[in-house]
Amino acid sequence: MPAARVTFLGTGTSHGVPMIGCRCAVCRSDDPRDRRLRPSIHIAVDGGPSLLIDTATDLRQQALTNDITRVDAVLFTHSHADHVMGLDELRRFNALGKRRLPIYADAKTGTELRRIFSYAFGGPAGPGGGVPEVALTEIDGPFDVEGVAVLPVPIMHGPQPILGFRIGAFAYLTDCNHVPESSMALLTGLDVLVLDALRHRPHPTHFTLAEAVEVATRIGARQTCFTHICHDLPHAATNATLPPGMALGHDGQVVTIEDVPLASGHGGGAA
Repeated sequence: MPAARVTFLGTGTSHGVPMIGCRCAVCRSDDPRDRRLRPSIHIAVDGGPSLLIDTATDLRQQALTNDITRVDAVLFTHSHADHVMGLDELRRFNALGKRRLPIYADAKTGTELRRIFSYAFGGPAGPGGGVPEVALTEIDGPFDVEGVAVLPVPIMHGPQPILGFRIGAFAYLTDCNHVPESSMALLTGLDVLVLDALRHRPHPTHFTLAEAVEVATRIGARQTCFTHICHDLPHAATNATLPPGMALGHDGQVVTIEDVPLASGHGGGAA
């Protein structure tokens, strides 16, 4: 089975870090790991597809910074602005790849994407054109993307059910404050877990750092990287307080997934 390279494109909140108009120590930090764009990751599978999870608001900047010149498909966790408002940037990947891009989302997120970006789903483009070309597939269970097996992991973002994703021994769970027991059962045997950890103070829709550490301890991944981090958590000082094998993620960080599972009987082509 092939390996994959996971790049953290953004590990910040919907505001990003630094926040506009903020003069706190983290927002003024000269540690590049304290600069956090909106949350997203890129997964490049050896000999396989180039995948995005979410089209963050900062997608253009993220692609340029990390030299991403190819996207074969996008997986969406949910439809909040910081996770979808970069969708227009996909038109450049349409041009580079000379094809319509498959995108994957649950029913609610798909409905919201069609509403927000109606022009990308057959609506009027208006003078000048220049719209992304996407083909939406609804996620209703395990699926494959160009031969790579993907397991959706239902999680809760406050009262809203959204999706995390597991690929092999890697799982990405952003924007959550509860992992149901049925989903905990989907997260055994992980090498790398990426998990929401907003700040120390309680929040109605995100894990605090302490809550995230507790959940990560239960899951027991070999390595846990926290994401969706606000300006309350300085990178170096916070990491010094965390248990072994756990750390704040940072923009540009790369982790490797060994043995990416392939869908049974797949011989190539889109899902």
